[in-house]
Amino acid sequence: MRTSEDTEQMVREQYTTTTPGTSLERPKNEYVYKIGIYGWRKRCLYLFVLLLLIILVVNFSLTVWILKVMWFSPTGMGHLRVTKEGLRLEGESEFLFPLYAKEIHSRVDSSLLLQSTHNVTVNARNSNGEVTGRLNVGPKMVEFHGQQFQINSKDGKPLFTVDENEVVIGTDKLRVTGPEGALFEHSVETPLVKAEAFKQLRLESPTRSLSMDAPRGINIKAQAGNIEALSQMDIKLHSSDGVLLLDAETVRLPKLPEGTRGGSGISQGLYEICVCPDGKLYLSVAGVGSTCQEYSRVCQ
Repeated sequence: MRTSEDTEQMVREQYTTTTPGTSLERPKNEYVYKIGIYGWRKRCLYLFVLLLLIILVVNFSLTVWILKVMWFSPTGMGHLRVTKEGLRLEGESEFLFPLYAKEIHSRVDSSLLLQSTHNVTVNARNSNGEVTGRLNVGPKMVEFHGQQFQINSKDGKPLFTVDENEVVIGTDKLRVTGPEGALFEHSVETPLVKAEAFKQLRLESPTRSLSMDAPRGINIKAQAGNIEALSQMDIKLHSSDGVLLLDAETVRLPKLPEGTRGGSGISQGLYEICVCPDGKLYLSVAGVGSTCQEYSRVCQ
């Protein structure tokens, strides 16, 4: 069992301060306690610190390389610049996911090109996220889904408008350049049908009848050329309230059948077209001579 002397000797200091001019003999160190990490623990600690230093250097080098490759700068990244008006992108860009933007426009001196290997779709949504308008440009067809489709001129004038009820063309002239012309399955309402200069105007109905109606008259006019009306059956010119006026120097009916001389009273089922002084036409039973009378009852 240790005594108090042994305990005092164990905790005795190794070095003793003395006053100048005195020297004391160092006591003999019987018990020494080592403080710190020694052995394999020390080697593992140094190895861990070295590994952390290597990782730090590698991460710093990768960061510098990424910043250089991506062209990071205080104003943006690569061709992407951050301005007061928004984002400005120079050159071609590829978006792998949907792009949401309020406005997309090109530079003043270049055009805006949207290109895709499949199709380009532009959607317009309301506050609830529902699609209210869609424009789909595909390899074979351009589709639009919406309540109304409208094309305006540079000054804001509507040129072409389509909705569920009607199609409106706001130009001064509609020109059809196809060799077969324009085909209408139903009626057409227009104030003027006009051919191109030095071209012929042809109104044709191959299998049905062709009808032209107007509340205040129909005016057919050819400035240089003839007007021909051809029909497989009958051509009827009917005026419900008015007269039929043929105003020309000569009116010819070249294919009217002519009768031959026969006995008196034999009409051969033929009629003679007579003209009243006021221009009115009427039929009279044909005879050997003319049966037209100047003061006929029909002319009065």
